[in-house]
Amino acid sequence: MAETKEYIHEELEDISKKVDPGPKANLKDRIFSIVLTFILMYILWFILSGKTDALLLVLGAIASFTVAMFSSSLLFPNPRIGRYSITLLKFLQYPPWPLYQIFLSNIHLMYLVFHPRMREKINPHIIYFQTCLRKDMSIVSMANTITLTPGTITISATPDGYFKVHALDYASAAGLPGRTEKILYRVFEE
Repeated sequence: MAETKEYIHEELEDISKKVDPGPKANLKDRIFSIVLTFILMYILWFILSGKTDALLLVLGAIASFTVAMFSSSLLFPNPRIGRYSITLLKFLQYPPWPLYQIFLSNIHLMYLVFHPRMREKINPHIIYFQTCLRKDMSIVSMANTITLTPGTITISATPDGYFKVHALDYASAAGLPGRTEKILYRVFEE
């Protein structure tokens, strides 16, 4: 029990050392961050609700502004429009790849599930690998992509790029980290 408390205490100290709030944003950057978050939240609200009544549009704007006030520093901690524009343009090349992989994995899983010798085909195992990804956003995107792909689940991912993944069979894990890592590196790391 004492070892567990000591381990937790050491981990919390390590985490607190790694957290660097960075320079305090000035008022202009804070307002820009709130406006960007508001626009993003309002567009998302409108797409998800699809309502065009005046009252609902006003309520959606109020809700979006409230969310923007509380979470703008989470979404856009250091708003520089040029950096976000470039990252957005780079990111647009990424979604087709996981969608294609999800489609292929669905077909492969259907084959496994409907195969007469399903129990022989399914061979669950855990694989370990390290990527060259180091930024939080790229590691989280990699972990989410792996989890979204049928037949694989990310068990853990570390800031050093070490991944632990559960795969339903060897074919499901064959492409890891593969092209996903290369695309995410190009989008977030370069």
